[in-house]
Amino acid sequence: MGATSDANGLAGRLIALRRRLHCRPELGLALPETQAQVLAAIGHLPLEITTGTSLTSITAVIRGRPAPHAVLLRADMDALPVDEATDLPYASQVRNAMHGCGHDLHTAMLVGAAELLCARRDALYGDVVLMFQPGEEGWEGAQAMLDEGVLDAAGKPIAAAYALHVFSNQPAGAVRTRSGAVLAASAELDVRVVGTGGHASAPHLAHDPVPAAAEMILALQRAAGRDIDAQDPAVVTVGVVEAGERPNVIPESARFVANIRTFSAAAQQRVEHLAERVLNGIAAAHGVRVEATFSPLRPATINDETETDLAVDVATDVFGIHRVTRSVGPENGSEDFSRVLAHVPGCFISLGAMPAGMDAGTAAYNHSPHALFDDGVLIDGAKLLAAIAIRRLQNCLPVSKGEAS
Repeated sequence: MGATSDANGLAGRLIALRRRLHCRPELGLALPETQAQVLAAIGHLPLEITTGTSLTSITAVIRGRPAPHAVLLRADMDALPVDEATDLPYASQVRNAMHGCGHDLHTAMLVGAAELLCARRDALYGDVVLMFQPGEEGWEGAQAMLDEGVLDAAGKPIAAAYALHVFSNQPAGAVRTRSGAVLAASAELDVRVVGTGGHASAPHLAHDPVPAAAEMILALQRAAGRDIDAQDPAVVTVGVVEAGERPNVIPESARFVANIRTFSAAAQQRVEHLAERVLNGIAAAHGVRVEATFSPLRPATINDETETDLAVDVATDVFGIHRVTRSVGPENGSEDFSRVLAHVPGCFISLGAMPAGMDAGTAAYNHSPHALFDDGVLIDGAKLLAAIAIRRLQNCLPVSKGEAS
């Protein structure tokens, strides 16, 4: 009775926290209200808390039994520049800001994991670092926290790092992950095509950059499908196209920007070389000049095989085998948790949060102004993060001679 009451009490607190965060979303690296809410929620716990200097991050260390290792658990806290279009009673009160990717759930889950772990510090054979991160949505918040020393917060090596991410179109409570590449690397190709402007009635007296840019866009997308190995693929999507202001004027220049997703450094490099060849060839054929900048943004999110096996085993123990699956392949989204996994082994885990009664085929996906998430998964995420941390630290224990034999 007491344990059930405690669990229900925690679930209620997490729901209340998540809804407070949801109605007051903040963008980027500066999240003062969010930081204050989290600090208030964890302030009564026996934690060593530090806050960021270049961003409103929170790093909290739970000290377990004396041991030489620590485990890191991460939650992102920032929202998206989206006007919410749900009818929730706790919908965003901030114009052009919405927790449409579930980061409010992630934050509440990590607060819940902190409570569960602090209540079981005798089961921690080492320390746990809680990483509350701003700026995941394109602001490089993870890198900023790395630069400020989040991996050194416990004063000992981080053995492994884990993060959960909710999805609005997957059944609530369904756990999914895989070893190897789980999310894509992201890069940007910014292209300016420079020609000679003129009158629309006399294109022969100008060098029109618009058809050259149009041909480049189509050629890049064709080449990505035909010249890149299908076993190590690339997705090229042009999201920005700009040229001219009047229909009777041939502009001096045109610009387009492409987003590129790959699952390996080799594939990204192949796309960069391919783009250079395609763009220069088409520019020469049209008598125009091309200026292109290729900018890698985020590396691929690569799950360690051993850490993935551990996460799957723990999730199966906690929820049962029917709720846990291994993904067949990676997804094209990208995540700056990849920055953490570039330094320490770990696992990025998906947790379904689609409300009951909705269909996975029609439910609004993450980043949609209509995206909905089930609060009921908050306690699941907290339990899973806590259980993974406990198990992983147990695995750091030295094996005695009796056990080895």
